Order: sequence, then C-alpha cells, then structure tokens
Amino acid sequence: MYKVFDPKELSPVELQGLLQGAIAPRPICFASTIDKDGNPNLSPFSFFNIFGNNPPILVFSPARRVRDNTTKHTLENVMEVAEVCINVVTYNMVWQTSLASTEYEKGIDEFEKAGFGKEPSLHIKPWRVKESPVNLECRVMEVKPIGDAGGAGNLVICEVIHIHVDENILDASGKKIDQQKINLVARLGGDWYCQTDGALFEIEKPLRNKGIGVDRIPENIRLSQLLTGNDLGQLANVETLPTAEEIQTVSPNLAQKSELEKHRIAKELLLQKQVHEAWKVLLSE
Repeated sequence: MYKVFDPKELSPVELQGLLQGAIAPRPICFASTIDKDGNPNLSPFSFFNIFGNNPPILVFSPARRVRDNTTKHTLENVMEVAEVCINVVTYNMVWQTSLASTEYEKGIDEFEKAGFGKEPSLHIKPWRVKESPVNLECRVMEVKPIGDAGGAGNLVICEVIHIHVDENILDASGKKIDQQKINLVARLGGDWYCQTDGALFEIEKPLRNKGIGVDRIPENIRLSQLLTGNDLGQLANVETLPTAEEIQTVSPNLAQKSELEKHRIAKELLLQKQVHEAWKVLLSE
C-alpha cells in the first residue's frame, strides 16, 4: 500500500525532506565563488549534476532558504562575477565541507573557517580547493530563477573551461579517473551521506549554529600529526569551547599525558561523536 502526498498540502520543509530522501544519492558541488570586491566564498550544494559534454555543462542550484526566503552568498556572487570553481568532495574532506555550509556573515572566508587551502585558478578569479582531487573551472552562462518563494531554486548553468585532476586518482591510462581511488561522497536525506563503496554515515547539519571554525583551533591541535581534516571539521563545528571549570573535570592522569596521547584519545572520542569531551581532553593541562 502506498501513502499519497499532495505537494500543495505539505509545508516547504516537509516537501523538501520528502524529496531529498527520495532523490538520492546526490553528488556534491563544492562551489568557490568571489564577489565584485574580491571576497571569496565557499559552499556545498547537492542540487547538482552534469548535463552535457559538448559543450561540457554543469548545473547547480543555490535555492532560496526555506525558512526566510533569503538568497545565499554563492548566488549573489555569481550574479556579480560570472565564474565559479566546482570542487568535488571526497570522504577525507567531508566534515570540513559540511562546516563550510555554515551561514557565516558576508565577507567571512569559508576557506579559512573550514581549514581548506587556496590554489589559484588558471582562467577564472575564484580559488580552487587544494584538498579536492578534481577542480572544474567554469564560466557561468546563465542564472535561471525558477520561483521567488522560499525553497525555490536558481539554476546556475556553467560551462567547464578547465579541469584539474590529481594524478594519484587516475588509472593506468592517465586519462580516466579510477573510481576506486577517488572515494567520492554524496548526499542523502536529512543528515545522511554515503560513500561510493555504499557505506552510510551522518553529519549533523551546521545550519542552526556557527562553529568557531578551523582558524580558531589552537595551532598545536590544528597541526596535529594524528588529527585529520575530518577531525578538525568536527572540532571546529562547536559554538563555544569548554569552560575552565569543565576542563578541570578531566582526570589528573589523563591531563598529564603527552600531547600526542591526548590527540589519540581525542580522536577516539570524535569517532564516538563526543566532541565536547574531545575538546576537554585536548585543552587539559
């Protein structure tokens, strides 16, 4: 037996959840743009795909926000500077990518907040994401609004003019991407993602809070030999750090361990999604 839904009888939030749960997995467009004053912006979008290769056309849609019908900085930027670098997202960078979706104020550099490196593009102004194994430099051909209410899409139609590919993900021919090497991720409904090997995992959306950002993580932690970009992405997604009183609750035996051992313990806590506890360990003395 099927349950029938009339889209007109659902709220925009309910309809969005239903559609995103059904139309999945969706590739992720990690879009790097720049405004007319030269301020960079970096944000992921899962309304995205390839729509032709002669010419090579990609389309992504920075939809109007459902809750208040406002537009996103990415959309505003491509209207000012009709260029975008689309970076693919792999598992090794997915937590940082999620952090970049935080709605920071205009002018805040998500490259710095999410801890990504900048690489200059060859033919366009927006930067490339250093950690992404494929960067697609694009010129924006057209921006087509398909509605004016909250949740309405804006189709950004792009022509690929230059492609950067990390040689480590190419196959023996040197002309094709080895799908077993690239380890792409895709979006599902809610907080769910999947890897190309079929594994599912969750990342809590950072839309209701503003994480401190990787740039606010102390250098000795940020440059850890053990903590990965995904670990830093989790740590950077907290709004506040533990108080001095909370840090003092860490046992003396744990607080006196070496920095490397604390990082190892924190990593284990992050695997269990105990981010606050991981911070307490890292900051204990």
